[in-house]
Amino acid sequence: MSAPELSVGHSGLMDQVYRHQRHIYDLTRKYYLLGRDRMIGELAPPPGGTVLELGCGTGRNLILAARRYPEAHFHGLDISVEMLATARAAIAKAGLQDRITLAQADATAFDAEALFARKSFDRVFVSYSLSMIPGWERTIAAGLAATDGSLHIVDFGQQERLPGWFRSLLRRWLAKFHVTPRETLAEEASRQAREAGRDFRFTRLYRGYAWLAVIGAPKLPLGTSG
Repeated sequence: MSAPELSVGHSGLMDQVYRHQRHIYDLTRKYYLLGRDRMIGELAPPPGGTVLELGCGTGRNLILAARRYPEAHFHGLDISVEMLATARAAIAKAGLQDRITLAQADATAFDAEALFARKSFDRVFVSYSLSMIPGWERTIAAGLAATDGSLHIVDFGQQERLPGWFRSLLRRWLAKFHVTPRETLAEEASRQAREAGRDFRFTRLYRGYAWLAVIGAPKLPLGTSG
C-alpha cells in the first residue's frame, strides 16, 4: 500500500472512531492523557515565535498553549476532518482564530510551506498521537524537519513500574480505540536525535504510565556562536 493510500485509509478510520467521540473527547481524556500540560509548560517559544502541533485533535492543547504563550503563533494539523471540525469550533469559541491556524494533513508526510506558508517552526510537539499513527517513526522525522528549535513528544509509556494487571487492562482498553503504546519510542527518538546532531532528553512520568521526550535544537558547529 502506498503512502497516499495509507493516509486516506487512516483518515477514514480516524473519522469513524471520532465522529461521535469528538464531542466528549476532552471531558474523558483528561483523566488518562497524562503529562500533556507539563509538555506544554516546557515549550517556552520565543516572543513572536511559532509552534506546530502534529495530530492536534480537538485543539485542546493548542488553545491551552496559546493562552500560556500569548506572544506566539500556533499551527495544528490533523488527518481527521471530524476532529478538525471540533477544533475549529473550540478555537473560535476561545476567540483565538487569529493566532491558531489549522490544516488537514498526514503527520507522517506534510508540506509545511504549502499548508501554513512556513518552512519551519520554533517548536513542534506531538501529544498522544504517535500511538495512533501507522509509520509513527516518520512523524518524528517530519517533526524534526519542521523545526530549527525543539521537538516535544508525550505519549503512553510501557507502564514499566505499574502492576501487570493495570498494564493488561489499559492495553485492552486502548486497543478499542486503535491505540498502541510504542515500545521503541524512546529508542527511535534518541536515534533520530543522534543522527540529526541534536540533544535528547527522556523522562518517565507516573511510574512509566507516560513518556516525555524532547529533542533539542541542532547543535552549533564548533567555533560557532549563537
